[in-house]
Amino acid sequence: MKKELSKYIPMIKMLAQTFGKNCEIVLHDLSQPQSSVVYTINNHVTGRQIGQPFDHLIKQVLLAKDFTDDYKANYLICTPDKREIKSSTVFLRDSTDKIIGAICINYDLSALRNIQNFCNDMLMIDTETIPSEIEPFDHVVEIVDDLIDKIISNTDVATLKRKDKIELIHFMEKKGVFLIKGSIDKVAEKMNISKVTVYSYLDEIKKMEN
Repeated sequence: MKKELSKYIPMIKMLAQTFGKNCEIVLHDLSQPQSSVVYTINNHVTGRQIGQPFDHLIKQVLLAKDFTDDYKANYLICTPDKREIKSSTVFLRDSTDKIIGAICINYDLSALRNIQNFCNDMLMIDTETIPSEIEPFDHVVEIVDDLIDKIISNTDVATLKRKDKIELIHFMEKKGVFLIKGSIDKVAEKMNISKVTVYSYLDEIKKMEN
């Protein structure tokens, strides 16, 4: 290996230790294109071996639209076993400003993809918007009817003052009771008030909240 290239090995080792076993770093001697690989670390990532030629320097680095300042960062390559590898390449110049080599960093994204998929699964939420007075399944109606009975049976509706009735209606409204079709009729009947009164209480509650 040329002395001008060997001086980069400590930096390569440092980068590999910093980014861990999923980070492969390859040093190329471009004076010998057919066998440009002269040093590798963590080469289990793509299987690069000393004595192999370069692969992506022209197609994905030199011809990239954003290739500038002798480097191209974060381009994608795939291994034969379909793993995604994030790669970056920087060219190396000698004291006469002539390109003599290149350093390629290849990072295996497999572990990060697994984490990403896990996070996507965990962050997935149902953003369904519930319309007013939906037609629910029979078992839902049964459950909500039972809840209405329990809410109202805990109070003596005959002795409730108007303020207390509004508070009771407000509680049921906050809990979504009135999203169920027919629930206003049922509540009105059980509280011994008219359906119109329930609507007027709901309007009053809405005004208070606004």
